[in-house]
Amino acid sequence: MNCVLHFADLSLPPIEEEIARCKAAERLRLMQVAGLIEKPIEHYRRPVERPFTAEERDRVTILFGGFTWKHERFIEAILSGSGYRCQKLPTPDVAAFTIGKEYGNNGQCNPTYFTIGNLIKFLQSLEDQGLSRRDIVDRYIFFTAGSCGPCRFGMYESEYRLALDNAGFEDFRILLYQADQAIRTASDNPGLEFSLDFNLGALNMLNLGDVINDMVYRIRPYEVTPGTTDRAIEEVVDQLSDFLKTRKRYEILNHTPRWISERLTRNRKLKDTLNTLGKILNHLYGEDFVRSMHLARKRLSGIEVDFTRVKPLVKIVGEFWAQLTEGDGNFNMFAFLEQEGAQAHVEPISGWITYLLYQARAGSEAKKGIDAPFPDASRWELKKQLANEWKFRKKWLLLRLSEGIWNHLYARTARHLGGITPHLVPQSELAGVAHPFYHSLARGGEGHLEVAKNVYYTTHGLCHMVLAIKPFGCMPSSQSDGVQSAVVNRFQEMIFLPIETSGEGEINAHSRVQMALGEAKIKAKAEFERALASTGKNLDEIKAYTARHRQLRNPFYPVPRRRGIAGVAANFVLHVSSLIDGKARLATLPDEI
Repeated sequence: MNCVLHFADLSLPPIEEEIARCKAAERLRLMQVAGLIEKPIEHYRRPVERPFTAEERDRVTILFGGFTWKHERFIEAILSGSGYRCQKLPTPDVAAFTIGKEYGNNGQCNPTYFTIGNLIKFLQSLEDQGLSRRDIVDRYIFFTAGSCGPCRFGMYESEYRLALDNAGFEDFRILLYQADQAIRTASDNPGLEFSLDFNLGALNMLNLGDVINDMVYRIRPYEVTPGTTDRAIEEVVDQLSDFLKTRKRYEILNHTPRWISERLTRNRKLKDTLNTLGKILNHLYGEDFVRSMHLARKRLSGIEVDFTRVKPLVKIVGEFWAQLTEGDGNFNMFAFLEQEGAQAHVEPISGWITYLLYQARAGSEAKKGIDAPFPDASRWELKKQLANEWKFRKKWLLLRLSEGIWNHLYARTARHLGGITPHLVPQSELAGVAHPFYHSLARGGEGHLEVAKNVYYTTHGLCHMVLAIKPFGCMPSSQSDGVQSAVVNRFQEMIFLPIETSGEGEINAHSRVQMALGEAKIKAKAEFERALASTGKNLDEIKAYTARHRQLRNPFYPVPRRRGIAGVAANFVLHVSSLIDGKARLATLPDEI
């Protein structure tokens, strides 16, 4: 019996092995027939890129672009002043778009084609000048913004790399900036270092660029002598750029008596804290910075304007890049509007920043209870609940404070540069007017902002028409356009026109804008005629009084705005009429204080 059992024990394993082999072979055959061959899981890994190091700063040039030329000049000044070699790319054109489509994937976002095509076009021009591709890859890098989210923006980086590879610049480096990750780089010794001076300079750069860009579109439509605004703005941008580039860095040891400096040297923590505070105050409130802005304001005040010209005010909304660029990327829309006799109201980048801050704050409010400790049946865990409440309050206060500071600094820059640029619209107010139509926490693109601006600027009488510009097939803007149909039905006085941009179709887009602009012109003219008729005076009387008072021909003259009246000309004749009747006094201009 023992022998039998022993023999059975030896014979079973080979049978089981054979069964297992047969089962595995049959499984493989069936999976091959069904096309379900199992393969090892290989997760995507972002390619490891050669880093940009501190040792390369003196020989590697940082390329950038994508903003207005005013912003880009200030960016160039900040980078140069911080010791970097840099160069702004030309404004993207249709040729750049074509190159982007040639080397990029199909179905990409319009800004992707224009941006990467513009970069490849520039790199090819360097090659035409005699540089080898190896030299180009070693001596140039591209600095751009990145993000993630529900639209194609999250794929920009990978699309840039694909197009560069297809164009033959396989190892070209892209330095990606993300608001939540700062500079993404594989190096522990990054070539682009965001110091306090650099960050504060960037803040000034952004506010200066926004305010000056706004002033261009507020002054140029009313200039008496064509071209004076552009010439003055170029001089002002040159002057402010030189200041940003050459301004002396603040160091507290250079501004304190020797006996204090000696003590601060021994207490490094106190010295660093005071030095940080000193840098912040110097960058934002330094006399040299204020003086530079006042010089710019004085130069621009020499432009003579005629505010009796009737022009429809067109508010620009839409996708971030398309509503900001000043070239073929949005069919040169701003120049076209002015050519057609309109005034464009362009959105500042700072409005987008305050939107992000507000969204973070509103999101934390909505998620407040998620991290709260679950109350125990026997004990309420008061300590944990208080700790959770403090964590929420601390984050909420920081975001609210940041939003308030940003609004304050923007308004301060606008005031020193003449005061004609309005304050940023409170984000809570924009969210409130949009929420009945578009949930204020919905993400993607500009979220609820496109709907909010349409409602806000129309119902507050701040424009005659709203023009939404976005890339072809932009998902977030397409959602907004769908909602806008309900908005327009609710507010019958709205003139709203959405335009999708691409590398072609400019004539069709301009034709559509002309048709909508015709309605806006009728609206603006009727508004002006009602305002003039209410004064009991004719236009010649208004112009004669204006001719006798130079202040009224100064671009910085603060024309009071009447509730529900959008046009500059309509508000101007009402104000001049009040001056003639002695019901108002001539305002004091900034340079007269």
